[in-house]
Amino acid sequence: MNITKVGISLLAFTFVLLSAVPSFSGASLNVPTSLRADRTLIGFFDLRERETYIQVTNVASDPNGNNIHIQIFDVSNNCNENDFFDNYTPSDTHVYNLADIQTNDGNPSGVVLPDDAYGIIYVTYTVGSPGQKTLVGNIRILDNNGYEYRTNLNNTNQDLEQEIFPNPITFNFNSNNGVILSDIVGIVSDRLSVFNEDEVQAADIVNIWKSYDIDIIDNNEVPFSCRDVVFACTDQDNPLLEALLEDSGVSVASFEYGINNAIPHSKGGELLCPGNTITEGIVSLNRENNGEDADNQFVLFTGLNNGNGRGSIDSAWYTNPTIEGN
Repeated sequence: MNITKVGISLLAFTFVLLSAVPSFSGASLNVPTSLRADRTLIGFFDLRERETYIQVTNVASDPNGNNIHIQIFDVSNNCNENDFFDNYTPSDTHVYNLADIQTNDGNPSGVVLPDDAYGIIYVTYTVGSPGQKTLVGNIRILDNNGYEYRTNLNNTNQDLEQEIFPNPITFNFNSNNGVILSDIVGIVSDRLSVFNEDEVQAADIVNIWKSYDIDIIDNNEVPFSCRDVVFACTDQDNPLLEALLEDSGVSVASFEYGINNAIPHSKGGELLCPGNTITEGIVSLNRENNGEDADNQFVLFTGLNNGNGRGSIDSAWYTNPTIEGN
């Protein structure tokens, strides 16, 4: 069996907040060649015995500056949205501590998250913001057990016509350096920002979700068939979960998963491949063509850690941006 990777998606650009760390995993997706976002940055946060810092930089040198809209969706609270607006001068950088969110000028943002909150963060230029529009950003998550996750925020590019990439999403994993836990985070949102809006929607999980048929392939290229899963902004207590499962025809839906029984989820969540104990191989996410979720955007983060002092996370895109006419 031949496993062809679509394109390396490890985002290697590093900012002041981050430094290089050993990587336990890699993802294979088609991604924009630029790490810069003309419109929206996408990431996740976790305060469950963790700290999360989001760094945002307005790369544009336009003297008019820019206004941005920051949306935070709390998965643990039925994907409840909290939001605020902020202002960035040219070449401005700010770090948001999700446990104590201050605006770029040092004032309280008005958003106070519960101690155990986790979920999605979007950073979007507001409609009519006067300056040139170029954002970059990154995430740093520190676990109380001593390991860290550090990677770049993902992005959207409004100058590109996006279409679903038909090949499977794949990422590799192994148990090197004592890896025993995983965090496979899938962020699904609508595509309002593609159409010059300044906000993104994620809480309507009955309509905003992605489904995949999961396979694991070992180092001998032997596939192990797993199960169908849904990614959405939901935990197992969301009142819309039953409707989502009925609509999708899939038995499990979550914002986050572990890989398998050998490398389960860091917080005890659902597994992509229960019953599987392979410690090294490739996870393949094969797109289910359900139709209802075809227009939703999907971003994947794949994290591995040893439960102690070492962790690594990669980020990637699902969609395949192609310039019209090319």
